[in-house]
Amino acid sequence: MSETSSLIIGLMSGTSLDGVDGVLADFAGGGIRSIAAAFTPFPAALRSELMALQSASENELEREALAANGLALCYADCVRQLLPQAGGPVAAVAVHGQTIRHRPELGFTRQTNNPALLAELAGIDVIADFRSRDIAAGGQGAPLVPAFHEAAFGEPGTARVVVNIGGIGNISVLHGDGRVTGFDTGPGNVLMDLWIGRHLGKAYDEDGAWAAGGSVHLPLLDALLDEPFFRQPAPKSTGRDLFHDAWLDAKLKGFGALAAQDVMATLTRLTAVTIADAIRAEHAGVDAVYACGGGAYNATLLREIGTALGGATVASTAALGIAPNRVEALAFAWLGWRFLQREPGNLPAVTGARGPRILGALYPA
Repeated sequence: MSETSSLIIGLMSGTSLDGVDGVLADFAGGGIRSIAAAFTPFPAALRSELMALQSASENELEREALAANGLALCYADCVRQLLPQAGGPVAAVAVHGQTIRHRPELGFTRQTNNPALLAELAGIDVIADFRSRDIAAGGQGAPLVPAFHEAAFGEPGTARVVVNIGGIGNISVLHGDGRVTGFDTGPGNVLMDLWIGRHLGKAYDEDGAWAAGGSVHLPLLDALLDEPFFRQPAPKSTGRDLFHDAWLDAKLKGFGALAAQDVMATLTRLTAVTIADAIRAEHAGVDAVYACGGGAYNATLLREIGTALGGATVASTAALGIAPNRVEALAFAWLGWRFLQREPGNLPAVTGARGPRILGALYPA
């Protein structure tokens, strides 16, 4: 570990399962500066295996271990892309891993990873396993990004909402007085990506164009919203353990033959409405809403969120100086920096943990 370097590489592979987002960040002088970004797509076979590992299947232990090795190769590739931009030693690589199970109600979460192999391949200290300590302390282990959102986007006297729309959606309410609240809202892109993949063979609905051409089916929307998770009080978190193809197919039963494009429009509305409902529940007067994650590039979805909030403008975090596709990787770089400083990374008011905890585990180079 470099004791003088303030450079950290953050790596994030989220529930969208598209690949690895990497950010080289500098935390000198208490600041947060994104220097460079990189992306390593998952090979098709690895993405397919990670998708399969989201649910119980045969020979899981061996298959997960092999998938973790494949992940480490992708992580190492992303690190190699970023290192030439560093101009000096990098203190550590902070890597989230790939969530394949998230069951805080049972006392565990599982982010498959091989940080030891990554440390060997990169020749740099690796910090991993950020969620398990919060769960050990009685928390949800998620979302972890609100603490970073406050550090990066908080401004005294200004109330802001940051919406992270990856596979799963979550909100961070920055109340402007130092208080931060937030939780997972439900599906972000996960159901929309599933549906367009099934019907058009595409990874995602670019700019929400397909959804924009459909009509929302209100009875289906009501059925989708009839999910206990949406009524559950915070703290709460979720993932593909709940929102998956079988969940959607069960909701579609009894509706007959619906136009696929109308279902897409309805799924987009579902994400928008659940995010808007969560924001209203946490903060009645919305001053400003900023979106990050892949969903921030879906103009149709952002318009739907704004409409569901009564006409509020929803901008991307680019307006606050950080591109939306960099925010989550940067958040884990920040969590890695907090680990090195022996500072807590969780917010008990968000996760429900018994108190602040230093998050992560170190794998030395």
